[in-house]
Amino acid sequence: MTGEATNSHATAIVIGRTGLLFLGPSGSGKSALAFSCLAAAKPLGLTASLVADDRVLIAEQNGSIIAKCPPSIAGLMEIRYTGIVRMPYISEAEMHFAVRPVDPATAERLPPEDEQIDITASARLPLIRLAATSANPLAVIMAKTGASFGESAI
Repeated sequence: MTGEATNSHATAIVIGRTGLLFLGPSGSGKSALAFSCLAAAKPLGLTASLVADDRVLIAEQNGSIIAKCPPSIAGLMEIRYTGIVRMPYISEAEMHFAVRPVDPATAERLPPEDEQIDITASARLPLIRLAATSANPLAVIMAKTGASFGESAI
């Protein structure tokens, strides 16, 4: 990975070849939503891997945003109130979308169209706001992005 890596409080996963970076404060539902997406991908026949949970190293590489896992937490994911579980993982991947869990009681009903978020000083990702209590977050993300999450990159 080239460029300075920034340590971010986030969770990064890959479904097919599409990288999803879950952002938000501690306890907001990042890991739970990411875990639900990983679990929902398998019955759809999609490959799904954790990159990193809780701490993600983010860097720019040739115009792409790359998420990398610190070796000390490789393959580990915290499921709040359950504990740490081992997951299939890859050590780094390109990220395509940022996902921010929101509290349905306080969130805007209709967020801005084509919203983006700064990931590094010079790189942005399209932002998807998603209810932290979403029953099927992968389906919502697929509907919002128009992505099938097949094996080709978006």
